[in-house]
Amino acid sequence: MNLFEGHSFHIPVLGVGYSMDTPINVAPFGISSVISLVDDTVIENMREFYSKKFDIPFKTISKKVDDFRAKRIASYLNLVDEIVKRKVAELKKTALNAGSELEKYINMLPDVSSIKLNFNLADKSHHAADELLKWVNEKLHVGSIDVNIMTKLDKVNSKDGVELPIEHNDAHAALRGFATSNLSSALVLSAGMSPRLFSYIENFKDFFPDVNGWLKKKIILKVSDFRSAFIQGKMLAAKGLWVSEYRIESGVNCGGHCFPTNGVLFGPILEEFKLNKNRLFDTCSSIYKSALEKKEIVQPTKTPEMKITAQGGVGTSEEHNFLLDYYEMDGVGWASPFMLVPEVISIDTETMNLLAKGKEADYYYSGLSPLGVPFNSIKGASMSVRRLELAKQGKAGTPCTKGFLKYNTEYTEKPICTSSRQYQTMKLKELIDLNLPKDEYQKAYDKVIEKECLCIGLSISTLKSKNMPVKPSEEVTTCPGPNLAYFSKISSLKEMVDHIYGRIDLLDNRPRPHMFLKELNMYLDIFKERIENFLKDMDNVKEKKQLVRYQKNLIDGINYYKELFTEKKKDVIDELERLIHKYPMLDTEL
Repeated sequence: MNLFEGHSFHIPVLGVGYSMDTPINVAPFGISSVISLVDDTVIENMREFYSKKFDIPFKTISKKVDDFRAKRIASYLNLVDEIVKRKVAELKKTALNAGSELEKYINMLPDVSSIKLNFNLADKSHHAADELLKWVNEKLHVGSIDVNIMTKLDKVNSKDGVELPIEHNDAHAALRGFATSNLSSALVLSAGMSPRLFSYIENFKDFFPDVNGWLKKKIILKVSDFRSAFIQGKMLAAKGLWVSEYRIESGVNCGGHCFPTNGVLFGPILEEFKLNKNRLFDTCSSIYKSALEKKEIVQPTKTPEMKITAQGGVGTSEEHNFLLDYYEMDGVGWASPFMLVPEVISIDTETMNLLAKGKEADYYYSGLSPLGVPFNSIKGASMSVRRLELAKQGKAGTPCTKGFLKYNTEYTEKPICTSSRQYQTMKLKELIDLNLPKDEYQKAYDKVIEKECLCIGLSISTLKSKNMPVKPSEEVTTCPGPNLAYFSKISSLKEMVDHIYGRIDLLDNRPRPHMFLKELNMYLDIFKERIENFLKDMDNVKEKKQLVRYQKNLIDGINYYKELFTEKKKDVIDELERLIHKYPMLDTEL
């Protein structure tokens, strides 16, 4: 393991609102985290809340203001930046005080951190104090205040009935808000490739290097495989835009939307990155330099940095270290476990208690997202309870008040959301008119009403946690990864960090599958369902071809794990064999 200057983990984005203010809580301790830029209304609410809390002048940016979305986002990010700088200044001021925030900072670092090794807080000598103060003032690492944009959430907007230019689309405006903010941090792009959004980044000079190669604004790509990383990295490099980090996410995901592969498992994906890291760097670096030359940008004297990190389903220090050591990752993302850390995440008490009490059977892989992408959730979340009650009363769906997920044009010329009452009313009427058999109708009905209003559900907990007023009808959607099932203790930041580094153990006293096998289990479930459906309609040539590929990828991945763990991890091999035994359809001849 490298001697990290600071932490070897980061906190990825959590939902729309859960990590909205996480950087305020963790950046002063050197921990990087990510804010979602989906909901500018909640962002504005949080800006007002924190302005009052830190006695900073606040002026509302109403929706009547031109370019209000970008301005709201930029103003909030500037506020977060100012608050973090205040907290860091206070930390520096009290550095030598007993029990200071600096002591907490250093105590939380991994034991192999070069900072921790260089300073002994018990040494009170004059020389030691001078050295510590010098380091604090010159080299104290502050966590990055990063932001996340889901490239798919790029809804077209209108004003006075007139469609606005593309730069006012949701993702474009969010990008502009970040680009014009004071932050020196990273933009995390997730949910796939968006050529037009990638091109828009070229409009902002902060994404281009100075003569030393320094980037005020960096780009992080969240990817699920090497091919995607390679294609997107080259595409951005050709525009003179450097990807500073590739975040590989497993199929289990950190929480929320999942983007499962075609049966290709996390271990083989990480292996491919390990073997091809230099190829990725060299290829993109060559294209990048040519693009800068064409743009007449001075070539930086320093080679740009490229990190490869992994996230999704990590739950133990052993897994954390394995990713760092064997796969040579530059960092690891920990998300869902922090949903039990109120010191870090904005989450209401009721929802946090639900997550703490949840067991393996309570966490499930759902179809509740209007995007049509699988979504992690937990049974009993208040939005799901209300959604089912309304459907029972003949009022399926939710009034669409925010409209971030308007994509369906099945019944309307302008896109609407599949979780909306408007859509579900029309869809259910169509189902009735089809006169389907009872079982078939019920299955179709359940699929329609499963869609949930994520715009409200993923942000309302944040407001509740700050005691802000919410409507009685506004309930909470949760987005934990299934890994949270093995955590039940509501913890402090220090406790969770100590768990990550193996100093304490926060896991329940229950069997927990290895992170690779948890993902494999999910893919086997998907394969089983698809096989069962295919056997009812074996004339589907396209599905047969896809299933053959899926099956081969699974078998290749299983063989990879057998080879990887046979010598050193017999318990994982035994667990793998028991898991495979439960899925005899894996041997189905297609």
